Amino acid sequence: MHIIDIMNIEDAVFVYQMQDDDEIRWHGRYHQHGTAEYELHYFLQGTGQFQNGSDLCTIIPGTLFITSPETFHAIRASDSINPITYYAVLFSVDSHEQQMTELLHQDIHKASCSNIGTNYRFFFEEIREKGLSKNENLRRSAVHQLISFLYQLSEGEMSSYSREESVHLEKALRFMQKNVIGSITLSDIASRLELTESYFIRLFQRRMKTSPMKYYTRLKVEAAGAMLASTNLSVKEIAARLCFYSEFHFSRVFKQYTGHAPSHYRARYLQSLDDSRPLVPEYLSRYSSASIT
Repeated sequence: MHIIDIMNIEDAVFVYQMQDDDEIRWHGRYHQHGTAEYELHYFLQGTGQFQNGSDLCTIIPGTLFITSPETFHAIRASDSINPITYYAVLFSVDSHEQQMTELLHQDIHKASCSNIGTNYRFFFEEIREKGLSKNENLRRSAVHQLISFLYQLSEGEMSSYSREESVHLEKALRFMQKNVIGSITLSDIASRLELTESYFIRLFQRRMKTSPMKYYTRLKVEAAGAMLASTNLSVKEIAARLCFYSEFHFSRVFKQYTGHAPSHYRARYLQSLDDSRPLVPEYLSRYSSASIT
């Protein structure tokens, strides 16, 4: 059986700072996934509680949770002062793959409230990029990485990701993700890492397959999409919050990355809190095929 037949990554998202009341309610909805679908949540920032079936666990930076098929779960944010940021990966496992199923159920018990630290941004970013790629080889690579991660998790021997370039990328991703609402430059990031701009660009491009500032812009577009889908903020207010030059500039960049004008996107993907939908609107996790690289 091919690796892609054993496991398939259905969705992978990055949710930045749940702050608005509607957004908190949306991500905090009590929901479940399909009969063969598991979901992994990895929290980077904020505090709250994670309801995972009958278990109620505390969310702090670095905590990881695995939810089994058809198990109801929800994110309960403590407040909007210390907003929650997290990655979520939804994946399915072939029902005949007994070894992986047993491993996952073992991991679910071990990782019900585990803390693996906050140095896995780069890992989850790779899973997100590769797992949703149109390139089958990259999707296979992501599945291999995720399976390896699960085996390490089950043995309690997590990788330290201490390779120098991975450490630099981890720091760069952390800095960019923490400054989505705001404005930073390439010089700011390179200085933070104590690297020359040219070296940092080559390093980032080689591993992330896009330039640092295009990735940073993409984070802003993702944050904008979440605001459009789950808040009543105007397009002008969203543009100002995310430090675009103007409402026109924001609309142009948003359409360039997503194929939709902000107003059209909102009309198409506006979410009802009791609606049954994917993790987030489809574009937020699957728009990479339309992104600018």
